[in-house]
Amino acid sequence: MNRLATVGISLTALFLVPFTFSGTSVALTRITEDLHTTFAATQWVVNGYSATFAGFMLVTGSFSDRYGRRRMFLAGVALFSVCALVSAMAANIVVLDLARVVAGIGAAAMVTGASAVLGEAYTGAERTRIFGLFGATIGLGLALGLTMAGLLIESFGWRSAFGLPGVIGLITLAFFRFLPDSHKTATARMDWTGPAAFTVALMLLILVVAEGPELGWTSSLVLIALLGSVTSFLLFVRIERRASDPMLDLRLLTSPRFLGLCATMVAIVSVFAPLVVYLPSYFMATEAVTAAQAGALVVLLTGPMLVVPILCGMVTRWVNPSTQVIASLVLVGAGAAWFAATDGYVGPLLLIGVGIAIAIGLLDGLAVGSMPAEQAGMAAGLFNTTKLTGETLAVTVVGSVLAARTSGTLAGAEYPAAMDLALWVLGALCLGVALLVAMLFRTSKPETRELERRPAMS
Repeated sequence: MNRLATVGISLTALFLVPFTFSGTSVALTRITEDLHTTFAATQWVVNGYSATFAGFMLVTGSFSDRYGRRRMFLAGVALFSVCALVSAMAANIVVLDLARVVAGIGAAAMVTGASAVLGEAYTGAERTRIFGLFGATIGLGLALGLTMAGLLIESFGWRSAFGLPGVIGLITLAFFRFLPDSHKTATARMDWTGPAAFTVALMLLILVVAEGPELGWTSSLVLIALLGSVTSFLLFVRIERRASDPMLDLRLLTSPRFLGLCATMVAIVSVFAPLVVYLPSYFMATEAVTAAQAGALVVLLTGPMLVVPILCGMVTRWVNPSTQVIASLVLVGAGAAWFAATDGYVGPLLLIGVGIAIAIGLLDGLAVGSMPAEQAGMAAGLFNTTKLTGETLAVTVVGSVLAARTSGTLAGAEYPAAMDLALWVLGALCLGVALLVAMLFRTSKPETRELERRPAMS
């Protein structure tokens, strides 16, 4: 009973993280209008959440080992749920943005806590199956979040897109007594300086990209933030290189195969995350559809994630995973270019979605499996941090481009041209990374290539 409860509670809480990320995108236009604010300010509803989610993954993962996995999971769900309810009741954009920033910390604790609890409760083949459900839950949250949020917004307003996850999270807390106790495994002193420097660098860089178009790239705030971001990042690199037990061992990036997999993930999420966030407003502006209909249209992009990853695992006996990874980049790049070159969107979105689903189904397992077993945890941490950082920066950069080209309205005759520009650039990025990855894979050691033929399951 407790093991089933562990799965049910963990996956229910986990579903709320992608649901809130994708669902919020449907509400951006309504929030801007209802709170009488600018799009640059509304961007922080997504950017602030994504930044702290990425920046605190390492910290909350270490806390799980140090203070107990169940305790960290509980704290994450509680913080996330309270912030979701505060977001639903926010009277102005400042309160909403701050609530979302703190909610990102809760989301990081939820994800790391849930994965640690499940990893401790299950072993062997059972663990493989459970983490298959883990990945499917994330895909389901992304796929259904847009449609469900759209229906909620049409029926009850944008605040319901935050209120419902908050209520579900609080209800989940009532069942935490069924979770097994977990033991503290970390005994060494925790190094705060590295993660703190990384989080500051990321937040300041997002501030630069988000506010630069509105304040001016030479404004004092933007220049100070840029200098602070560069300084903080260099400090982070120095700290991690000198630490005897670093949270992120940057030497992992000297592995050509691991570097190629990280580059692939960054390129893939650089297309996926901005489309999930901005396609709903794009469809509402260009196709004259409701929020619910816009969310349903984006399922063309997210839907393949529910099926394709399973098929990828089945065909690895015939098609080398390296080939599938490179093919995913080509498909996403071609789909982005197709979207930009034509007026249709069904075919391009399906093509992009299939390419993304191929990558999502393979990359995590390949990244962990490409490194020695004693470095698997560190590899997973660095890979996920890279992925989340890429998502956050891509959403911010594309949002700034769209806002600059549409005078901050995400509407009007310039919106299609602005989206096309972003997609041309992102498509070229994917195709360029495909060539880079092909070269990196060819230079990897033979024994690593042999390991990849039997990818690890995450």
